[in-house]
Order: sequence, then C-alpha cells, then structure tokens
Amino acid sequence: MDAVLELLTRTMTSPWVYLAIFAIAVVDGFFPVVPSETAVITAGVFAATGGPDLLLVMAVAATGAFVGDHVSYLIGRTGGSRVTGRLRPGGRRYAAYTWARAALLDRGGLALIVARYVPGGRTAITVTMGTVGYPRRRFHLFDAVAACSWALYSALVGYLGGVAFEHDPIRGLLLGLGIAFTVTVAVEAVRYLRRRSGPRPAPGATAAVHAGAAAGRGPGPAPD
Repeated sequence: MDAVLELLTRTMTSPWVYLAIFAIAVVDGFFPVVPSETAVITAGVFAATGGPDLLLVMAVAATGAFVGDHVSYLIGRTGGSRVTGRLRPGGRRYAAYTWARAALLDRGGLALIVARYVPGGRTAITVTMGTVGYPRRRFHLFDAVAACSWALYSALVGYLGGVAFEHDPIRGLLLGLGIAFTVTVAVEAVRYLRRRSGPRPAPGATAAVHAGAAAGRGPGPAPD
C-alpha cells in the first residue's frame, strides 16, 4: 500500500499529470475502457493536499472530454452506419446504441449531458449523434456543457474525499469513488423507474427504432 501511495503521489505531483489527464479524457471518448473519471477523481483527491492544481485539472479534463467526444462524433458521422450495422441484437453494445437513439429522439441534445452519468452512455450517444447527422453547432453547445459539468463534478468529488481524509489519500480516493458509484447507481435507478412508470412507446415507434439500429440508419435529429 505504501508503494502504491508513493507511486500515486509522484504521478500526481508531476507536471506531466495534466497532459496525462487530457490524453485519458480524449481516448475515453471513443475507447470507453480508459478510466477517465477515476483519473480526474484521483487528481482531485491529491489537489486537496497540494498536489495538482484543482482548476487546471478541471480545465484539462473538460477540454480532453470535449475533444474525445468530437472524435467519437466524427466516427459516427463518417462510418457510423458500418459500425452500427455490425451490432448483434441482444448484445451490450446493441442495447447501448438503441438506448442512445431512443434518448436522442426523446430529449435531443440534453441526452448528451445525461449520458455522462450512464455507464457506456457517453460513447453510445456521441457516435449516435454523428450517425444520425445531429447538427454540429448544437452538438458543440451541448457537449461543452456536458464536458464542463463532468469535469467539475469529478474533480470536486475527489477534492471532497481529499479534504475528508487529508492525511490518508487512499481513503479519500475510496470515498470519492464511492460517491461517484452512488451517483451512477442513482441515475440508473431513476432511469429504471421512469421506464417502469412511464407510458410505453407505440409498437410502430419501437419497431422503427430497432429496425433503424439493425440497418445502421438514423431517424434524424430530434428537436431540442
């Protein structure tokens, strides 16, 4: 544990940490295996004890997320139909894509902000927006709000853990990750309850969404 703490301390006090956070946030936009939220939370924890500058962490995280989302949007714009056409019904990626399409139709650009707190939702919604030809100007606007709010939230969650356990960064990190996990579970619970209590979509609309996903075509952007 001491070795892990020493490694984290060296990493978080290095001037290269800002470049690392930026790069991780970018890659996570189109390759959602990279733990960008964990990296930002960790930086926030150490910022509470004189590690990286909290405002700079927020700035580079938001910028990286914004760039990564636009890479994902471009992937959807240029080759999304080929990618989505290969998805198998019943798989996790297919479910994420159909959820993203339905959310985009229902809430428009606001779905991009909500997707930040849905596991796998960020990449699914940005690729979908590119695939269906969602207007770029609207995408820029909503993605700026999503990226900034996510960076602010993640860094402050970590900072809260760092303040609570000033002399034990590991516990501070665990607290920050626990808060983030709780928020994710809460969002998922709200989504589940909304699906259970909300009106069921018309059979024709449901069929259209799934048919479009199978064909790799989009129904067009929803109004905001």
